Amino acid sequence: MSDFNSSIYTCPMHSEIRNTSPGDCPKCGMPLEPIISNQEDLAEYKNMLKRFILAAIFTIPLFIIAMGDLLPTRPISKIFSPEIKIYIEMFLALPVCIWSAWPFYLKGINSLIKRKLNMFTLISLGVIVAFGYSLVATIIPNIFPDSFRNSYGLVDVYFEAAAVIVTLILLGQVLELKARSQTGAAIKKLLGLSAKTARRVINNSSEEDIELNQVKIDDILRVRPGEKIPVDGIIVDGSSYIDESMLTGEPIPVQKNINDKVIGATINVNSSFLMKAQKIGSETLLSRIIIMVAEAERSKAPIQKLADIVASYFVPIVIAISIITFIIWSLIGPEPKMTYALINSIAVLIIACPCALGLATPMSIMVATGKGAMNGILFKNAEAIESLRSIDTLVIDKTGTLTEGKPKVINIISYNNFTEEKLLYYAASLEQNSEHPLGASIVQNAKDKNIKITKADKFNSISGEGVTGFVNDTNVILGNKNLMDQNNINISIITDKVQKLRTEGQTVMFVAINNKLAGIIGVADPIKETTFAAIDNLHKLGLKIIMLTGDNKLTAKSVADKIKIDLVISEVLPDEKLTVIKKLKQKGATVAMAGDGVNDAPALAMADIGIAMGTGTDVAMESAGITLVKGDLLGIEKAISLSKKAMRNIKQNLFFAFFYNAFGVPLAAGILYPFFGILLNPMIAAFAMSFSSVSVIGNALRLKKAKL
Repeated sequence: MSDFNSSIYTCPMHSEIRNTSPGDCPKCGMPLEPIISNQEDLAEYKNMLKRFILAAIFTIPLFIIAMGDLLPTRPISKIFSPEIKIYIEMFLALPVCIWSAWPFYLKGINSLIKRKLNMFTLISLGVIVAFGYSLVATIIPNIFPDSFRNSYGLVDVYFEAAAVIVTLILLGQVLELKARSQTGAAIKKLLGLSAKTARRVINNSSEEDIELNQVKIDDILRVRPGEKIPVDGIIVDGSSYIDESMLTGEPIPVQKNINDKVIGATINVNSSFLMKAQKIGSETLLSRIIIMVAEAERSKAPIQKLADIVASYFVPIVIAISIITFIIWSLIGPEPKMTYALINSIAVLIIACPCALGLATPMSIMVATGKGAMNGILFKNAEAIESLRSIDTLVIDKTGTLTEGKPKVINIISYNNFTEEKLLYYAASLEQNSEHPLGASIVQNAKDKNIKITKADKFNSISGEGVTGFVNDTNVILGNKNLMDQNNINISIITDKVQKLRTEGQTVMFVAINNKLAGIIGVADPIKETTFAAIDNLHKLGLKIIMLTGDNKLTAKSVADKIKIDLVISEVLPDEKLTVIKKLKQKGATVAMAGDGVNDAPALAMADIGIAMGTGTDVAMESAGITLVKGDLLGIEKAISLSKKAMRNIKQNLFFAFFYNAFGVPLAAGILYPFFGILLNPMIAAFAMSFSSVSVIGNALRLKKAKL
């Protein structure tokens, strides 16, 4: 998949930040990540892991030496004098608080320069205060007054606190980076689906194996049994069964014949065939899916705005609380006042790091997007995930959405001395220029009956009404009643027959030749087998379901009655679909629109949520917020379920992050000390801060196992 541009980097917390090279987010200081990541993108993780390992090597003995005298036998005092002990602690702390903590200092300074205070502002400030104070107390202790000295006449130092803080935060960063890499598992899995090579046919005589990025449009490629189809295209020779489960989730292989479309990365099961490449590189369906998933993972849900607003005020408030904590403890705290003041103010800075708050929403969105992709549900952005859960009205296009979108000619009835063969000849010759499924069914019927069709001139497609043109200088008009009325063609003689066909669920098209009625063609589009269960399940979710179609009232009602649609709006022109959606929204409905055609695109864009069938047109997919790869309405139920689970997960994360900070900051400031004598050591604060971030990510990862 070398066509992918993975050189765009963004922030996991602030998706609006984009860069062409690795670095740190100017807002939060988090390392930027490639939008489409590869297994090799582990530089930040490896860097943090090295710094953590070194920090742990020096911090463990430092902690033992510093805390050893708390044991009853006081073993450390028997080995080192108090003066020597302080210098040993200093030398052990130096590599931890300088080299291991160096990225924190750089990010903290950068946050001050850019006036974007963030979690690294607090971390670097807390470590610098603890380590810097201890360093000065060790090297030039004489500058401190007697009130700072302990029973040995020495100034207390906090090298172990600074080192443990750095080590625990590095541990949190390592765990966080490792966990975050799992949220991109969906994209990595999708990337792994693609074929690596293709077998190109040269001049119908020889064949060569080439790299995938060397395939060109219109190349003829051979696909052998068991091989992955390299790119999107059509079969030009042969036939086979294709395993499309990676896209549709359907385990049963689908038979494909000449002129049938095949999708890159699906698997040829049993026979060799030749195909013509039609879409390559980033234009293939798999590539577009990967890009859509990657963009959706990095998009920002509306609920994230709350966290962003809180975070923007949070850091300055925490710094102010830390300063106030220091002042209060230094004035009215117990002796040694300055020691208590310093320890508690540092604890406030460390425990209040808003990392968990910033990660709460993005992590859940990334996991939910990947989960959806693995189930054939492509969310265009995070807003689509958030909005889908609240819909109460589902508007569905009929053709290609409720039905298979592969209509077949059922009846051909000729009038006025025209034969069925002559009628079909003129109709098919005209319709071969049309892209409408109904037109395609007429052309296919002519081919099935071995009727040779000819080129039509002055072809004109009238949206929602039909087509006109000339076949061998003969004026041909094919369409609905409106088109016949506009051309003053009398169709009254077949009204009863038309009504009968419509009550049977057939779409009836009138054919006029040289302004004289030549006959009618009845076409039926079979209802998808899954439609019945899908509509029933959606009703159980409490949704009102409306069918919106350009079909005649009787035809539309016939289909709607079979699948138990709540409301049918028929004989709707493409531009009127947009008006229907607007009116529903004006009445207070939260509307999702499901469709698959070019004519559905405006309505899909107007709806609160547009849902495109992956089996439909590219325009529909671009206009919609959600694409169902399989083109199956059962996917809507799964998408709604995933949306609700994702939003519940986000709320859990936000509650945890808010509760953690709301509880942790006062505790670190020492609010419980006057009542219970409880204080929060900065080392415990560092552990709690790291644990909160990892917990948020762990909770988000639970979505990967959610049942849809």
